[in-house]
Amino acid sequence: MTKKLITDREKALKAISDDPFALELVSEELRAVRDFNFDAWDLCYDSYEGPLFALEWASEELRADREFVMEAVEQSDGFALEGASEELKADKEVVLAAVSQYADALEYAADELKADKEVVLAAVNVDGRAFEYASEELKACSKIWFQASTNSGQAPRKCLHAYIANGLS
Repeated sequence: MTKKLITDREKALKAISDDPFALELVSEELRAVRDFNFDAWDLCYDSYEGPLFALEWASEELRADREFVMEAVEQSDGFALEGASEELKADKEVVLAAVSQYADALEYAADELKADKEVVLAAVNVDGRAFEYASEELKACSKIWFQASTNSGQAPRKCLHAYIANGLS
């Protein structure tokens, strides 16, 4: 038995305001409407990091729309990177915007950006614990390690072990 999808904007927003998980019952056509997604974010925000939660339900086209994702990243303090398309997870500007607000967004960045010194430094400057998502090569970089240990309140054990295991650079 298939669930009947909600196609009416107002009914969908009412359902979402009652239960944010109603997003899964919204039609693909409505999920592709930019303004609808912004309204859904506002309704979800208090309970579920809004744009992060809602971006998961946005259409594939919107999840690949750079302007749309940048706004989601800004509104979500970086959380929304997780729901972005793979192409945008490899976009340095999008990832920098995300990790500059929410260091752990580095986890969702493309591997080449986890190996980018500027991106990793931006993340560990916000929270040193993001060090764990850096490439192995950058975990051996003394500047990255120092920033990570400085911005986590104490030298994270994972940082220290990786730093020693990979040698000093």
